[in-house]
Amino acid sequence: MKRVGFIGLGNMGFPMAANLLKAGLEIDAYDISLERLEAAKKLGMDVKDSPNNVVQNIDALITMLPNDSAVKGIFIDGDLLQNLDKKVLIIESSTISPNLAKMVAHKAHLNELSFLDAPVSGGVKGAELGVLTFIVGGRRSDLEKASYLFNIMGENTFYAGDSGSGQIAKLCNNMLLAIHMSGTAEVLAMGVNNGLNPETLSEIMKNSSGGNWSLEKYNPYPGVMKGTPASDNYDGGFLNSLMLKDLRLADELSELSKSDIPMGKLVKELYEDLNEKGLGDLDFSSIQKNYLK
Repeated sequence: MKRVGFIGLGNMGFPMAANLLKAGLEIDAYDISLERLEAAKKLGMDVKDSPNNVVQNIDALITMLPNDSAVKGIFIDGDLLQNLDKKVLIIESSTISPNLAKMVAHKAHLNELSFLDAPVSGGVKGAELGVLTFIVGGRRSDLEKASYLFNIMGENTFYAGDSGSGQIAKLCNNMLLAIHMSGTAEVLAMGVNNGLNPETLSEIMKNSSGGNWSLEKYNPYPGVMKGTPASDNYDGGFLNSLMLKDLRLADELSELSKSDIPMGKLVKELYEDLNEKGLGDLDFSSIQKNYLK
C-alpha cells in the first residue's frame, strides 16, 4: 500500500493523515477548509479541490467527517463510489448512524468495493500520538487488508461484527464517556465547593473506586492536568456539538432497540443545554462550566 486518499482534515482527521504521511505513505487530501488544505500542503500532502479528485490512483480511502449529512453527501448522493478502482479499500472513520453505515457498505459492495465502518476512540491527543482505538464493522477479510493502516494510526483495533457494528459500539462508548465526564465534573465541583483542592481530590479518586478515563486522562477541572483542553480554556478537542450529535444518535439507537437509557437521556439534555448556551465549539469537558462558581 503506497497511496491513501483522505477526506476530512478536522481535529481528528488531520493528525491521522499526518501520521500516515510520516510513515512514508503518499496522501491525497481534501477538506472544505482552505486553511486545513494549506496546512496539509505544507506537510507534504497532495491536496485536491474535490472529493472525486482524491480517489484517482489510490490504494485506500479514509474518511473522517463530522456527521451523517457529510458522509451521505460523499457516498450516497454523489458518484464517488462509481469512480473508485475495485482494488481500493474504504475506511469510513466518522461516527455516524449504524443504518447509514450499512447503506454505504451495501452501495460499496454493489460496486465490488471493500468497505469498513471504523469509528475511533482516543480523542485528538490519541490521533496526534497515533494511539487511537479503531472499532470496526464489516467483513473480516477487509479488516485484514486495513490492519497496516490501523497500526500506523492507532494501537488497538477491535472487530465488532458486520457492517454498522463499529458504529453501534462507538455510540455505546461515547454515551458512557459523556456520562462519566458529567459525573466527574459534578463531584469535582462539589469537592471544591466544600473546601477540597481539585488536584488532591482527583488523585484520591483516581486511586479509589471512582477512577475513570475522564478523571485519569482528561480531567475537566481547569489547571489540574496539563495538556488537556480544560487547561487551555477548553479549546479544541472533541467539541460539544459533536458529542451532542453522538448522544442524539445513541438516543435514536435506543429507540430502535427499545433500550432503556435514563442516564443517556439526561446527559443528552445536559449537552443540549451547553450547545444552546453557545458553547458548541468548546471541548466536551467544558461541561465542568455548569458546576463552577
